[in-house]
Amino acid sequence: MASGMTKTQLTRHLAEKLELNNKTAAAFLEHLADTAIKETKKTGIFVVPGLGRLVKAHRKARMGRNPQTGEPIQIKAKTVVKFRVAKAAKDAIAPKK
Repeated sequence: MASGMTKTQLTRHLAEKLELNNKTAAAFLEHLADTAIKETKKTGIFVVPGLGRLVKAHRKARMGRNPQTGEPIQIKAKTVVKFRVAKAAKDAIAPKK
């Protein structure tokens, strides 16, 4: 399986493309991540234009099974975070045939 870009590689790539130093590019990435987390926590949604959105969602309680014993178990309700990819990004990465 192919591996993606590491944080260092992404930082260097941004620095080259935007003609910044690596420290500034790394600070930008850190600030973007912090902002995404804070906004998603506060409002329930954070949009990265052209890429997608982070959405806070609530999962209902449900019945599940213990995979070893097959015994039914109750799974508690919880809040999860989902990333929904923008249509433009989907079409650019995997166009319909």
